[in-house]
Amino acid sequence: MEEKKKVIFSGIQPSGNLTIGNYLGALKNWVKLQDEYDCYFCVVDLHAITVKQEPKDLRRRTLEVLAIYLAAGINPDKNTIFIQSHVPTHSEATWILNCFTYVGELERMTQYKSKSQNSGGGESVRAGLLNYPVLMAADILLYNTDLVPVGKDQTQHIELTRDIAERFNNLYSPTFNIPEGYIPEDGAKIMDLQNPTKKMSKSSDNPNSYILIMDSPEIIRKKINRCVTDSIGKVKYSDDQPGIKNLITILSAITGITHEEIEKKYEGKGYAQFKSDTAEAIINELRPLQERVNDLLKDKKYLENIYKRGAEKAYYVSSKILRKMQKKIGCIPVSRSSESY
Repeated sequence: MEEKKKVIFSGIQPSGNLTIGNYLGALKNWVKLQDEYDCYFCVVDLHAITVKQEPKDLRRRTLEVLAIYLAAGINPDKNTIFIQSHVPTHSEATWILNCFTYVGELERMTQYKSKSQNSGGGESVRAGLLNYPVLMAADILLYNTDLVPVGKDQTQHIELTRDIAERFNNLYSPTFNIPEGYIPEDGAKIMDLQNPTKKMSKSSDNPNSYILIMDSPEIIRKKINRCVTDSIGKVKYSDDQPGIKNLITILSAITGITHEEIEKKYEGKGYAQFKSDTAEAIINELRPLQERVNDLLKDKKYLENIYKRGAEKAYYVSSKILRKMQKKIGCIPVSRSSESY
């Protein structure tokens, strides 16, 4: 008898154009996971609207993120790939889980505190920003997820998801798997090119601080040339040289060359050649992906087929968990004939 695969759920927001941080830190690892696990990869567009979005840009980026998933090597025949808003169980489950989540828990979330301070606090903070982690919990729990690939900045949200799941299970009866965060050992954490003590982010105000997956070769070369380094002049993987350490991380993640081998290769050569080689490695890595993305975006029918098929599978699986939730809290089960109205 074939052993049941563990379930993985993950998603990326289409709130901005994706960076090489998303590609090297998440997408390349997702491709490695797809043979071993039962994977659900979602474009989390509902998460994106916690901050104001231009509708036409959100639609464009949602399709682009989907195309990037496919171009990066995520196989729609092996994985369930879908758009979050196409599966209404996510929103329905979020409301139920909201009723088992405490405001104090949400206010303690680091991302909420940071973003609410940036937006001025008080009445200007949207409720969606506060409830964002509950939607994330619904995303995860609806698929009996075992593992959630996350960066260290998201582990707090995984802990909250576990707390909500355990609270619901204890109040009623076992309903949810208790998921665990999954941080791949070889997952590259790519830092901001202008402030290498911060993680690279597509929401940064400074376009020189990140490299987008769809950036042209000319732009990539300029951004790498302008990136912050230091006056030491040695290519060394050291916390004392965060800018150089970040470039070594990028080059190593792309080429598979170890940090030590990179240090040895550029010993006594300064930064110019090192920067140039890193830029060319990024360009060569992204070129075939960019070409595939552009081809996919021209074939809207193919993309529609992928996200419709994914949404149907996701709805079928997640609705079973949602029905359990509804039944246990006392809702009258909906009859099949009245499900669409």
